Amino acid sequence: MTMPLKRTTHGALAAPLFGVGLLVLTACMDAPQVMRAGGDPIGPLADPVMVDASLGTCFARTTTPAIIETVTEQVMVQPASVRSDGTVQSPAAFRTVTRQQIMRERREVEFETPCAAVMTPQLIASVQRALIARGYYNGAINGRVDGRTATAIEQFQTAQGDVQTSTLTLQTARALGLVAQPRDTP
Repeated sequence: MTMPLKRTTHGALAAPLFGVGLLVLTACMDAPQVMRAGGDPIGPLADPVMVDASLGTCFARTTTPAIIETVTEQVMVQPASVRSDGTVQSPAAFRTVTRQQIMRERREVEFETPCAAVMTPQLIASVQRALIARGYYNGAINGRVDGRTATAIEQFQTAQGDVQTSTLTLQTARALGLVAQPRDTP
């Protein structure tokens, strides 16, 4: 004899509420910091490290991705068989081999950047205008580093040979004519 199951709505409601509560608690926790063996945190710095407050020099760190190239080549499996009179008895046999080759390893790069106090909406608007003048940006001049601005900065950096990041580097700001070039000291 089987007993009928008694169904309640409390169990059906408790599971989603438990999941929401767990999600809220998880959001309140600090994200775990991944550390290297030496104790140095891995990943980009949350705030650039200030080096000299009087000059406004700060540094940021980013990880550049590896550049991988797919190489396809024909490899001879068997050479051609040639008779003594010079005629080909059987042609050479080739096989197509495709492999991936790392052209540049992934690496962590530290670069000079304008400090947070310098990164005003006016400076960012000037960056946007300078990128428009050079044909890299086609968005609104809003004084914010939005997705379009970040992409334009990265494209300009690629063309200039600078670190490819969506963060404005001091070298990029100098190339755009927004930061004074340092004087050569004898």
